[in-house]
Amino acid sequence: MANSAAQSTTKRLLGRSGLSAAPIGLGGWAIGGHFTLDGKPDGWGDVDDKQSIRAIQLGLEMGASLIDTADAYGTGHSEEVIGRAVARRRSEVIIATKFGFTHDRETRALHDIDVSPAYVERACVASLERLGTSYIDLYQIHPGDLTDDEADAAGEALERLAEKGAIRFWGWSTDNAPAAGRMLNFPNFAAVQQELNVFTDGPDMLAMCEANNLASLNRSPLAMGMLTGKFGDKTRLPASDVRGAGHDWVRFFDRGAPRAEYLDRMAVLRALLQTGGRTPAQGALSWILARSPSTLPIPGFKTEAQVRENLGALEKGPLPPEIMAEIDTVLSRQLERV
Repeated sequence: MANSAAQSTTKRLLGRSGLSAAPIGLGGWAIGGHFTLDGKPDGWGDVDDKQSIRAIQLGLEMGASLIDTADAYGTGHSEEVIGRAVARRRSEVIIATKFGFTHDRETRALHDIDVSPAYVERACVASLERLGTSYIDLYQIHPGDLTDDEADAAGEALERLAEKGAIRFWGWSTDNAPAAGRMLNFPNFAAVQQELNVFTDGPDMLAMCEANNLASLNRSPLAMGMLTGKFGDKTRLPASDVRGAGHDWVRFFDRGAPRAEYLDRMAVLRALLQTGGRTPAQGALSWILARSPSTLPIPGFKTEAQVRENLGALEKGPLPPEIMAEIDTVLSRQLERV
């Protein structure tokens, strides 16, 4: 599992786009505020837009340059907040956003999946308006499971947007490495967004990205907060939080309660993640930086304190190879006991 990336953390290339960014970005899901999926809350509770803007601007001051969001997050609200935050610094920022979940702004509800060429065009126009920009640096397909025909049609539409200058490059948020590999024939396909964290490795996707010069943007790098080490067996998150809403795809929590197996793994990993004076969250991000030279984790945030802690991992750099190997060993032992 472990794979050392002994390079400087100053900048990492965003795959074959040639763009470069600080190795840790900012994830915009939480700052979108309330919205629903399948009738259940899919946000992270209440938000303060002024605080979100201050947090983004702090992130830029600390060196972050990649900001990832989606039109689904708060049914467009996250994009609007990011647009306001970076309005005077647009040229310094790589904006990545996503499309594919239809939504109702009035009810703040996600409905269906649509990646048809006509919808791709409409969604792009709407995102550009909300972001207050004339171009999107990285436009990503949000739904992870598509038929080959759907994926190909979306890819063709995205290439047309790149030719027009509405987007610079595009990617796909999916954990399906063979499906992502099919998109390599499109010249402006530059990145995959995969789930990657200490608990959830993705070796096939990482190998594909490394072999084909694709960026690996990493969602859920802190395992929905579990890798911060701040939760215990008495923790109960409210139903207004995606982790407490009862979605069956939320693997680290069960209706707001941290799952015991992940609390156990966190307990045995804590000291290793804190190597070199790191916090557990910083250690988890440093694990991703060491996992592959293609990785760019995009931890979410709601406060300036969270941004300060997350980006503090930049100066710590990747975890040392011997710590990566020890984490592998500890996790293997834990899994053998399950």
